[in-house]
Amino acid sequence: MSAAASPFPEHLEITGEGLVLRDWTESDLDAMPALFDHPDIAYWTPIVSPFDAEAAGARLERSRRLRADGTAILLAITVDGGAPLGEVMLRRAPEGTELGYAVGPAHRGRGLAARAVRVMAGYAFGELGAEQVILELEAENHASVAVAGRAGFTRLDVPLITGTEKGRPFVLQTWGLARP
Repeated sequence: MSAAASPFPEHLEITGEGLVLRDWTESDLDAMPALFDHPDIAYWTPIVSPFDAEAAGARLERSRRLRADGTAILLAITVDGGAPLGEVMLRRAPEGTELGYAVGPAHRGRGLAARAVRVMAGYAFGELGAEQVILELEAENHASVAVAGRAGFTRLDVPLITGTEKGRPFVLQTWGLARP
C-alpha cells in the first residue's frame, strides 16, 4: 500500500441503486461455486477454474488479505444484504483505481453489474477521493463492454494492455469514469 493510500475499513457495506454491496462471509462459501464456476467467468476473468469449495475458501481468505493490506476490496453483490449474486472489486493500482465485477450466470440480465459498478465508483469518488475509476476489458467481451457503457464509462485513448492469463493471450482496453 502506498503511503498516500488510507487503509480500507475492516467491515464495509455500501448501498445504492437497489443493491447492498457487502463483505463476503463464511456463510457465502456454499453459494460461491454456483456464481464463479462457469465457462464465461473462467474465460474472461482471472478467477480460478474450476471453482469449487476449496477455491471458495481461498477466495474468501484472499479477499480478507487484500483488504487488510489496503490493495483491494471484494464485495458480494446482493439486493438485500442476503444471498450473493456476484462480486464487485475495487483495486488500488499504479494506473489508478480499478473496478471489476462478475455476476453469477443465474442472475444476469438484471443490470446488477452496471449498478454495482456505479455504486462502487461512487464509493471510490466519495470515500477514497479517486479522481477517475477505470475498467480494463477485452473488446470481445461484449457483455462487459455493454456494462461499461451502461455504467457511464467511456473508452480511454491509452495504450492497450497485453498479456497472458490461464494460458491464453488477452488484449485489454481501458474504460474510464471521471469524478462527477
